Amino acid sequence: MAYEMTLAALSDPTRRLVFERILAAPRSVAAIAEGLPVSRPAVSQHLKVLREAGLITERRNGTRRLYTANPQALGELRAAIEAMWHEALGSMAEVLDEEQQP
Repeated sequence: MAYEMTLAALSDPTRRLVFERILAAPRSVAAIAEGLPVSRPAVSQHLKVLREAGLITERRNGTRRLYTANPQALGELRAAIEAMWHEALGSMAEVLDEEQQP
């Protein structure tokens, strides 16, 4: 299951906040860390996990690094969630059909 790393990466509340800031626009570590209840080194660690999960990409802009959300990874996560819902709803429909038969 390719989405397991993605879900694990997003399971941490602070990491989700970091990721949500990157979703809004590409940002530097300083911009991401601004106003968060964790240090810049902690934000860097969260960015490492998000990068390893494929949720973000990093590019250099002079001496700064800018972090951007990876739309492909988000598409894969969405497809996995939709597949789970489709399967769950299909199973529920089967149970309801069986209950309605005399």
